[in-house]
Amino acid sequence: MRPISQEVFGVPPERVIGSSTVLEYVDNGIGGTITRKAQLGFLDDGPQKPIQIWSRTGRRPLLAGGNSNGDLPMLDFAQRPDRPSLRLVVLHDDAEREFAYTSGAEKALAEADKHRWTVVSMKNDFTTVFGSANREDGTVAGKPRGVASG
Repeated sequence: MRPISQEVFGVPPERVIGSSTVLEYVDNGIGGTITRKAQLGFLDDGPQKPIQIWSRTGRRPLLAGGNSNGDLPMLDFAQRPDRPSLRLVVLHDDAEREFAYTSGAEKALAEADKHRWTVVSMKNDFTTVFGSANREDGTVAGKPRGVASG
Protein backbone atom coordinates (compact mmCIF):
# COMPACT_ATOMS: atom_id res chain seq x y z
CA MET A 1 0.00 0.00 0.00
CA ARG A 2 2.72 2.51 0.87
CA PRO A 3 4.10 2.83 -2.68
CA ILE A 4 0.66 3.69 -4.10
CA SER A 5 -1.16 5.23 -1.11
CA GLN A 6 -0.37 8.87 -1.99
CA GLU A 7 -1.24 8.62 -5.67
CA VAL A 8 -4.33 6.41 -5.38
CA PHE A 9 -5.84 7.39 -2.02
CA GLY A 10 -4.25 10.76 -1.22
CA VAL A 11 -2.71 9.24 1.95
CA PRO A 12 0.97 9.93 2.67
CA PRO A 13 2.95 6.67 2.95
CA GLU A 14 4.01 7.45 6.52
CA ARG A 15 0.32 7.27 7.53
CA VAL A 16 -0.13 3.73 6.19
CA ILE A 17 -0.05 0.94 8.76
CA GLY A 18 0.05 -2.60 7.49
CA SER A 19 2.00 -5.71 6.62
CA SER A 20 5.67 -5.31 5.83
CA THR A 21 8.71 -7.10 4.53
CA VAL A 22 12.01 -7.64 6.34
CA LEU A 23 14.61 -4.92 5.83
CA GLU A 24 18.34 -5.51 6.01
CA TYR A 25 21.28 -3.13 6.33
CA VAL A 26 24.20 -3.97 4.05
CA ASP A 27 27.58 -2.27 4.65
CA ASN A 28 29.00 -1.39 1.26
CA GLY A 29 31.84 0.86 2.40
CA ILE A 30 30.17 4.05 1.16
CA GLY A 31 27.33 4.61 3.61
CA GLY A 32 25.54 1.30 3.34
CA THR A 33 22.18 0.47 1.90
CA ILE A 34 18.85 -0.75 3.18
CA THR A 35 17.42 -3.59 1.12
CA ARG A 36 14.22 -5.59 1.29
CA LYS A 37 14.49 -9.30 1.85
CA ALA A 38 12.08 -11.70 0.18
CA GLN A 39 10.27 -12.56 3.39
CA LEU A 40 7.35 -11.23 5.36
CA GLY A 41 8.37 -9.25 8.42
CA PHE A 42 4.94 -8.55 9.79
CA LEU A 43 1.52 -9.88 8.77
CA ASP A 44 -1.08 -7.27 9.64
CA ASP A 45 -4.04 -9.51 10.51
CA GLY A 46 -5.90 -10.68 13.58
CA PRO A 47 -4.22 -9.90 16.91
CA GLN A 48 -1.25 -8.37 15.07
CA LYS A 49 -3.37 -5.42 13.89
CA PRO A 50 -3.64 -3.66 17.26
CA ILE A 51 0.02 -4.47 17.97
CA GLN A 52 1.06 -2.85 14.70
CA ILE A 53 -1.18 0.18 15.33
CA TRP A 54 0.28 0.64 18.82
CA SER A 55 3.88 0.16 17.68
CA ARG A 56 3.47 2.76 14.91
CA THR A 57 1.35 5.35 16.73
CA GLY A 58 1.54 4.64 20.47
CA ARG A 59 -2.22 5.14 20.67
CA ARG A 60 -5.53 3.39 20.38
CA PRO A 61 -7.39 4.39 17.23
CA LEU A 62 -10.42 6.63 17.56
CA LEU A 63 -11.85 5.07 14.43
CA ALA A 64 -11.34 1.52 13.19
CA GLY A 65 -12.88 0.07 10.06
CA GLY A 66 -12.70 -3.45 8.78
CA ASN A 67 -14.44 -6.00 6.62
CA SER A 68 -13.38 -9.40 7.95
CA ASN A 69 -12.99 -11.56 11.02
CA GLY A 70 -9.28 -10.71 10.98
CA ASP A 71 -10.23 -7.13 11.86
CA LEU A 72 -11.99 -8.06 15.13
CA PRO A 73 -8.99 -7.46 17.44
CA MET A 74 -8.43 -4.02 15.88
CA LEU A 75 -12.12 -3.15 16.18
CA ASP A 76 -12.12 -4.26 19.79
CA PHE A 77 -8.92 -2.31 20.50
CA ALA A 78 -10.59 0.87 19.24
CA GLN A 79 -13.07 0.73 22.12
CA ARG A 80 -12.49 3.67 24.41
CA PRO A 81 -14.15 3.53 27.81
CA ASP A 82 -13.08 7.12 28.54
CA ARG A 83 -14.18 8.72 25.26
CA PRO A 84 -16.23 8.05 22.14
CA SER A 85 -14.90 5.86 19.36
CA LEU A 86 -16.20 4.64 16.04
CA ARG A 87 -15.97 1.02 15.00
CA LEU A 88 -17.38 0.21 11.61
CA VAL A 89 -17.66 -2.92 9.51
CA VAL A 90 -17.94 -2.68 5.73
CA LEU A 91 -20.51 -5.12 4.38
CA HIS A 92 -19.62 -6.29 0.88
CA ASP A 93 -23.15 -6.77 -0.44
CA ASP A 94 -23.08 -5.13 -3.88
CA ALA A 95 -22.77 -7.84 -6.53
CA GLU A 96 -23.43 -5.35 -9.34
CA ARG A 97 -20.66 -2.83 -8.61
CA GLU A 98 -18.13 -5.01 -6.77
CA PHE A 99 -18.95 -8.52 -5.61
CA ALA A 100 -21.07 -9.72 -2.73
CA TYR A 101 -19.61 -11.84 0.04
CA THR A 102 -19.86 -12.36 3.76
CA SER A 103 -17.59 -15.41 3.91
CA GLY A 104 -14.80 -14.63 6.34
CA ALA A 105 -16.78 -11.81 7.93
CA GLU A 106 -19.46 -13.76 9.80
CA LYS A 107 -17.97 -13.18 13.26
CA ALA A 108 -17.28 -9.50 12.53
CA LEU A 109 -20.89 -8.95 11.46
CA ALA A 110 -22.21 -10.82 14.52
CA GLU A 111 -20.00 -8.73 16.85
CA ALA A 112 -21.12 -5.56 15.09
CA ASP A 113 -24.73 -6.50 15.74
CA LYS A 114 -24.02 -7.53 19.34
CA HIS A 115 -22.04 -4.36 20.23
CA ARG A 116 -24.02 -1.96 18.02
CA TRP A 117 -21.04 -1.07 15.83
CA THR A 118 -21.74 0.78 12.62
CA VAL A 119 -22.21 -1.47 9.58
CA VAL A 120 -21.82 0.22 6.21
CA SER A 121 -23.48 -1.50 3.26
CA MET A 122 -21.68 -1.09 -0.05
CA LYS A 123 -25.03 -1.59 -1.80
CA ASN A 124 -27.06 0.88 0.24
CA ASP A 125 -24.53 3.35 1.66
CA PHE A 126 -21.84 3.81 -1.04
CA THR A 127 -22.65 6.29 -3.79
CA THR A 128 -19.45 5.30 -5.62
CA VAL A 129 -17.70 1.97 -5.24
CA PHE A 130 -14.87 2.40 -7.74
CA GLY A 131 -14.12 5.90 -9.01
CA SER A 132 -12.82 6.50 -12.48
CA ALA A 133 -12.10 10.22 -12.84
CA ASN A 134 -8.96 11.68 -11.30
CA ARG A 135 -9.51 14.90 -9.40
CA GLU A 136 -7.25 17.95 -9.55
CA ASP A 137 -5.84 17.15 -6.09
CA GLY A 138 -4.60 13.73 -7.27
CA THR A 139 -7.27 11.63 -5.57
CA VAL A 140 -9.60 9.29 -7.36
CA ALA A 141 -13.33 9.98 -7.14
CA GLY A 142 -14.98 7.66 -4.65
CA LYS A 143 -11.79 6.74 -2.81
CA PRO A 144 -11.67 7.67 0.88
CA ARG A 145 -8.92 9.87 2.32
CA GLY A 146 -7.18 9.31 5.65
CA VAL A 147 -5.22 6.42 7.12
CA ALA A 148 -5.10 3.31 4.97
CA SER A 149 -4.60 -0.17 6.35
CA GLY A 150 -3.61 -2.95 4.07
